[in-house]
Amino acid sequence: MIQVEECAEVTAELVEAFAQLIPQLSASSAAPTAAELEEMLGSGASHLLVAREDAGPILGCMTLVVFRIPTGVRAWIEDVVVDSGARGKGVGEALNSAALELAAGLGARTVDLTSRPSREAANRLYRRLGFVQRETNVYRFQRKG
Repeated sequence: MIQVEECAEVTAELVEAFAQLIPQLSASSAAPTAAELEEMLGSGASHLLVAREDAGPILGCMTLVVFRIPTGVRAWIEDVVVDSGARGKGVGEALNSAALELAAGLGARTVDLTSRPSREAANRLYRRLGFVQRETNVYRFQRKG
């Protein structure tokens, strides 16, 4: 059975899990350091969720970011990654379901996320969980240098 927990502290296990998982998510991003994970956990807006089977190793993780803006409380799911050896076992579904429940408990009426079209299994999961594709433009500004 897959259990999801919100991280309350940075441990060696957590740092190692990110070292294994982040390269499976992004070839261009380095895994966060212990100090960066501490910063995330201390921000108040970032909620780091991890999933494991029984008392086993961390199989996946995600970040739920919840923040207030003038029109209400908003939530975003970011950096969802499940270890390649654990895919298809319900880890992603457990992580997303826990994030949706946590977001609702924190007052968010909606939860947004983005997913590349090439991530077909993830996109099927999001639709199955009730996410609806929005008609919007996503823009990114990137500093040079």
